[in-house]
Amino acid sequence: MTPAQSNSDVFVHSGVISKIRGNSVIVSLKENVHCESCRAKGVCGVSDSGSKQIEVFNSNDSFMLNENVNIILKKELGFKAVVWAYIIPFFLLFVVMIISSKYYEEWVAGLLALGVLIPYYFVLYFLKDSFRKVFNASIKKT
Repeated sequence: MTPAQSNSDVFVHSGVISKIRGNSVIVSLKENVHCESCRAKGVCGVSDSGSKQIEVFNSNDSFMLNENVNIILKKELGFKAVVWAYIIPFFLLFVVMIISSKYYEEWVAGLLALGVLIPYYFVLYFLKDSFRKVFNASIKKT
């Protein structure tokens, strides 16, 4: 695979293995020249800064430190991440604001709407192991 998009369902980023812990591999992603022309770069987050690291769970292959690899990310995972991180909290905030504004003063309704996000993000934090299984990237040797 090349460091560009290999097909319409995945993104491929090249990187170097920086750490190996048990069955997980930490890969430092290289700056990708293909990110400049990508339509999804605003959502992806990989193109935001020069150095990004991603943890990939792998039990099949053996890797060595400083080995060049390709990380394969499914496009559908990006949409799922946007839904969990932005869309659901927005609707929670909006619904609580509308409902509570009928019963409370405006400032109390605003605080309640913001307060509902605290348990939401705590639930996401406690479900992080489940999310790691869903949002798993693949790794291939180059």
